[in-house]
Amino acid sequence: MKDCIFCKIIAKEIPADIVYENQDFMAFLSIDPFSPGHTLVIPKKHYRWVWDVPNVGDYFEIARKIALAQKKAYKQEEIWSKIIGEEVPHAHIWVFPNPKNTSGDKKDFEGNKKRIIETLK
Repeated sequence: MKDCIFCKIIAKEIPADIVYENQDFMAFLSIDPFSPGHTLVIPKKHYRWVWDVPNVGDYFEIARKIALAQKKAYKQEEIWSKIIGEEVPHAHIWVFPNPKNTSGDKKDFEGNKKRIIETLK
């Protein structure tokens, strides 16, 4: 979609701190994080709602993979997720460590990106 900020991130027209990418999905750090490592997981094809994504099982497996990486990277038992879709009209899942218990600088994008990527290996 021409005016979709997430589609522009997928097309690499707008920079993002990408922590995961495959042929169908991308995960990148939120520019307005609730906690260190707050990640958005999106389909590369534009769908308005998460529930419209045809391979939603694969989609949630990627969200799970990010959550488990955050759990390890931030030594947190609680990883939260949120699906609303009002902020940007492109399907997205928020995945983030519990903001009340996660220490670190939530705006250290380079450091948080590195922590997550290293635990995904």
